[in-house]
Amino acid sequence: MNKLNWTKKEFQAYILLYAAHCNHFETKEEENYILSKIDEATFHKIHTEVVVDSDEENLNKIQQYLSENKISEQEKEVLIREIKQVFFADGTVDIIEKKVFILLKKIIN
Repeated sequence: MNKLNWTKKEFQAYILLYAAHCNHFETKEEENYILSKIDEATFHKIHTEVVVDSDEENLNKIQQYLSENKISEQEKEVLIREIKQVFFADGTVDIIEKKVFILLKKIIN
């Protein structure tokens, strides 16, 4: 796999958009929450990549970025909190979102 040349913001966008898209349905509330964390240009640039990639590619890219880049414990905690906020943005968390959250938490830690 090629090296990912993402900025931290692009990685943040990728993982949050993956969380929002994991059940193949993004709500307006999830989108608005993500846009409160990242700029619109980064959102649109990364959104296409998340949607086009398969679930396996999504998770592989997340793992790859984490292995290639140093992320502090504090940054990991913030990322996990933000992922949780994406899932709760629309007021409900479905079973797919719960499973993906557990998986992402393991990958990040």
